[in-house]
Amino acid sequence: MGTLAGRRLFITGGSRGIGLAIALRAARDGAKVAIAAKTTEPHPKLPGTIFTAAREIEAAGGEALALVCDIRDDAAVETAVAQAVDAFGGLDICINNASAISLTGTLETPMKRYDLMHQINARGTYLVSRTCLPHLLKADNPHILNLSPPLSLSPRWFKDHVAYTMAKYGMSMCVLGMAAEFADRGVAVNALWPKTAIATAAIAMLPGVDTNMCRTPEIVADAAHAVLTRPADHTTGQFLIDEDVLRQAGVSDFDGYAVAPGTPLLPDFFLD
Repeated sequence: MGTLAGRRLFITGGSRGIGLAIALRAARDGAKVAIAAKTTEPHPKLPGTIFTAAREIEAAGGEALALVCDIRDDAAVETAVAQAVDAFGGLDICINNASAISLTGTLETPMKRYDLMHQINARGTYLVSRTCLPHLLKADNPHILNLSPPLSLSPRWFKDHVAYTMAKYGMSMCVLGMAAEFADRGVAVNALWPKTAIATAAIAMLPGVDTNMCRTPEIVADAAHAVLTRPADHTTGQFLIDEDVLRQAGVSDFDGYAVAPGTPLLPDFFLD
């Protein structure tokens, strides 16, 4: 398997959960990781800040840069990317992990929540990718990786939470379009999505979710590592599933990723 040693990553929403797991996996290779997120003070229900994440990255063997950044703010994103480029001498990888969720129906979703999801998920992913791209185009193996699902027009994935689905699919449409747009310029653009629910603090707050039926964020991190160490011209425009990626890499035993080995796993959203 390849290495991310010396690679320069810009990760949104990486102060906890899947984003932090991806950052720590890269850090163990000796990567340079910029964590761009809003969380500077501890949340009463969600652990982690950009500063605790940076300390974990450094302890894991990487170089860290904690950047206060609201990806809804154009100027904040431009400043954060410029700071990362200045600190690391460029960028090799952009990971769009930041996301907002509300699994609510049309009448139960206020427009403020609708706007939040679209501003973070769809618009934020587009903005961060657009801002990183001039620097990625200078890298020798550039990747954009969005934590977003395969696209499907099945009404099943729209009827109960159409606002969230639209926002999340906006991230996936960025993959579809940007992969084709930049294929001839050497930038790989892919999506990665978990096959099962992942035990994060945010998921634990959703009603009806038993985290014992989940896998840990490390399965997504290991899959992301496998994708990001591939040559950029090898895989692009793909909607990848974590377990499938790892099976292709030779992994056959997934019990170590289970929160409670032997417990039936809960499939994630958007997978038919």
